[in-house]
Amino acid sequence: MSHRRSAMLSASAALALALSLGAGPARAADDYPFRDPSLPLAQRVDDLLNRLTPDEKVAMLHQYAPAIDRLGIKLFKTGTEALHGVAWSTDYTDNGAVVTAKGTVFPQAVGLASTWDTALIKRVGSAVGDEARGHHAENPTVWGLNLWAPVVNLLRDPRWGRNEEGYSEDPTLTGAISTAYGSGLEGDDPDHLKTAPTLKHYLANNNEVTRDTSSSELPPRVKHEYDEAAFKPAIEADAATGVMASYNLVNGRPNTVNPDLDDVVRSWTKRTLFNVTDAGAPNNLVNSEKYYATQAEADAALIKAGLDSFTVDDANGAPTVAAVKEALSKGLLTQADVDDAVRHQLSIRFRLGEFDPDGGPYAKITKDVIDSPAHRKLARETAAKAMVLLKNSGGALPLKPGKKVAVVGPLANVLYTDWYSGSLPYKVTPLDGLKERAASVASSEGVDRIALKDVATGKYISAPASGGDLKESATALGDTEQFDAFDWGQGVLTLRSVANGKYVSRANWATLANTADQPSGWFVQEQFTLEPQSDGTSLLRYAGYETAYDWFGQDKYVKAAADGTLSLTTADQATHYAKEVVSRGVDDAVAKAKAADVAVVVVGSMPFINGREDHDRTDMNLAEGQEALVKAVKAANPNTVVVLENSYPTTINWEQDNVPAILWTTHAGAETGHALADVLYGDVNPAGRLTQTWYRSADELPGILDYDIVKKDRTYLYYQGKPLYPFGYGLSYTSFSYQGLKAVPKGDAYEVSVKVTNTGSRAGDEVVQLYTHQHKSRVKQPVKQLRAFQRVTLAPGQTKTIAFTVKKSDLALWDVTRNKWTVENATHDVLVGSSSANIRQRATINVKGENIPHRDLSQTTRAVDFDDYSGIHLVDETKVRGDAVAGADGGWIAFKDVQLRKPRTVTAGVASTGGGTIEVRLGSPTGATVATIPVAATGGIYSWAPATASVSGANGVKDVYLVFTGDVRIKDLALR
Repeated sequence: MSHRRSAMLSASAALALALSLGAGPARAADDYPFRDPSLPLAQRVDDLLNRLTPDEKVAMLHQYAPAIDRLGIKLFKTGTEALHGVAWSTDYTDNGAVVTAKGTVFPQAVGLASTWDTALIKRVGSAVGDEARGHHAENPTVWGLNLWAPVVNLLRDPRWGRNEEGYSEDPTLTGAISTAYGSGLEGDDPDHLKTAPTLKHYLANNNEVTRDTSSSELPPRVKHEYDEAAFKPAIEADAATGVMASYNLVNGRPNTVNPDLDDVVRSWTKRTLFNVTDAGAPNNLVNSEKYYATQAEADAALIKAGLDSFTVDDANGAPTVAAVKEALSKGLLTQADVDDAVRHQLSIRFRLGEFDPDGGPYAKITKDVIDSPAHRKLARETAAKAMVLLKNSGGALPLKPGKKVAVVGPLANVLYTDWYSGSLPYKVTPLDGLKERAASVASSEGVDRIALKDVATGKYISAPASGGDLKESATALGDTEQFDAFDWGQGVLTLRSVANGKYVSRANWATLANTADQPSGWFVQEQFTLEPQSDGTSLLRYAGYETAYDWFGQDKYVKAAADGTLSLTTADQATHYAKEVVSRGVDDAVAKAKAADVAVVVVGSMPFINGREDHDRTDMNLAEGQEALVKAVKAANPNTVVVLENSYPTTINWEQDNVPAILWTTHAGAETGHALADVLYGDVNPAGRLTQTWYRSADELPGILDYDIVKKDRTYLYYQGKPLYPFGYGLSYTSFSYQGLKAVPKGDAYEVSVKVTNTGSRAGDEVVQLYTHQHKSRVKQPVKQLRAFQRVTLAPGQTKTIAFTVKKSDLALWDVTRNKWTVENATHDVLVGSSSANIRQRATINVKGENIPHRDLSQTTRAVDFDDYSGIHLVDETKVRGDAVAGADGGWIAFKDVQLRKPRTVTAGVASTGGGTIEVRLGSPTGATVATIPVAATGGIYSWAPATASVSGANGVKDVYLVFTGDVRIKDLALR
């Protein structure tokens, strides 16, 4: 909730803020050197920095950096959301006048990546950047040019609530798409930025449950080869200007004070980066995370770790200023630390043209670009190219003109936006799009129309036609007593009032009202369940999100007072209702399907309900009622096409086995209906590809908080099973053949080429995917790993030679024995095909690298650089930097292939509050014990001390296991 408030103020509120911070009419300051675009950037930044007072510098650390009248500097706001268009672009009131700001909404981010088309995504990014500039030209105080996009967190777990915001489970694909999108946002000027994109959310942020207190435990290989690898490409390509630190912890340390923000991320580019906190995260360090005792300590650590801007306390910068000043006064920070952070911000502001006399090359972009005809056309093209054809048997698709079509399902005639969408300036629903193409169209939402009658009084819940509080009043049914019940799975319903077409909401925090246009908001107060009781009645339960605070406690059930007013109470005090089905949605949909030549069933998710920020999914199933609808329609009309419109993988096993054709799309914006019709009728040959593995059941997944993809066989990289749909999968209306794969060494790279031919009768796109697999290695290797891809357009009979370059360094692994990237001597398969599971051509290459030597534990070795483990946790060595291992009874870590030369002693750096032991064993956790290290209490988890023991019987090349008992942390060890 604070995330959204922090990122957007009304125009009038923002103006008031600017004035309150001293932003009067700007004085002439054009003669200052920092205003001279001909000077080097660094010189301009230093000139302005040196003109700022210490107080002005501290004030600039907040998200709303105040205007500085004496220098003619305007307020600068970080954080305009722009994942798939400028978010929260809606009509707003400015001094009593309504300003229209609705902009182009492109497909959700996971849909953008499903195009596998970097050139297209750069065009989309450029359009979004233009619209951000257009909004900025209209109101620069509300619409800042520092954009919080794209999200590059890997989609490791498809249950993640924010799956719609990311791109892929694969770092190569994620890196390519984020680089393309970021490049478009930035523009092509070598010196200036159209906008300043910020990558979210660093690092390993792929769960919403306990998202500000859970720790993502990353062994070094997972951290370097997987999670960091998603962030590096866009930074390295100068396609992003910074990162946002995520809420979660990594190895026990909050990412808000992760030193990698400085030590690692900034090493990837020579450009200056401007890093920001997530909303409220500075205060989490003291509150929910309890990592620091005072805000001054927390803010000092945050700045020293490499963050430059505080997103906290909405528009009120006073608490941040007070805490930073306290940190300076206590010596926790230096003025140089503050200057560095401000310098980073100013560098980006200069590149945005803020201090150029003419505003820079992008200042001429006006609001006229918003929702332009060109952007509408691009949105339609992108939505069509993002769609993935999952099944097409018996020539079910494309649809033939002149047929009668039934368009049914709860998403047939609606378009939904998500938490980070803009408002749609117009809507072309699936029904609208198909009406333009079919000979005739019949439609049905396929949802039940119900009424709820109080069994004690005989009165129905009524909703006023004008919108307002619901109340028990009528004893007979009319429109005001009827509600359309939409099933979103796991018992969750939304109730749309027949009286006025609005959704029932707990909008005023006191009663229920039919006032919502769609489910939305942070708590999504339009969610309800009907809980069956043993007497045949039902209780109506409010099921809106309440986060960890559970504000309503047990008061979630609807109760009618004597006068009919409704409120929430406990289950034992709730009113019992008889659910009366006025009309069955399935019956209506079946009737329409029977009368049609083809039935198109549009099912899927509501983005504010089925997984979203702060709420993970707990299963991956299609809503029960929606699946029942699909089954009934298929039984009524064998020519059934399912359109699945949602934001994540779904377990549609029955549909895959029984329905002739299935097409998947994300929530794709205003042009969804046109794009859908383009694909269904074959004007666009589908070529979208899945960016995630679609599993057959959530039972195939480990816990959502387990981040070790290597050990737990996660994602297509390590998954050993047979998925419902594999990574990279997608069908076409034509066919392609592959011939003549070649992999030729050229310097420190391999030139890979393959011929691809369209062997069908219709033009289409093929996504040619290049994977590799290393045969032998010191460590567990991926089943296969994407190295490159191209989306190519081919006419019928046309052949193109597709060329890739694979650098030798691309094949490196993170060697935990020496803490460096290493290319091993090995044979690699080169695999080219149309998905990770459909390899069409194979070759092998013999890569000359090195053989990783036996481990040498006579040198001090970090405990976290183990080769295997069980029953331990990765934790923070100190609050500043470093990782360690926390052992528990029976837990162990292993160092494989160790060259032992009869060591006499073992020394370990340990910390403990209660003491314990570390047994050194050979061969296995139950192997021969060669040493037992006693660990005494050291005074705390950050109080490190050496612990030693004598060693006997350790010789030769062995696997060394450290087995823990008691309360023990270990940071390093040596056997000498």
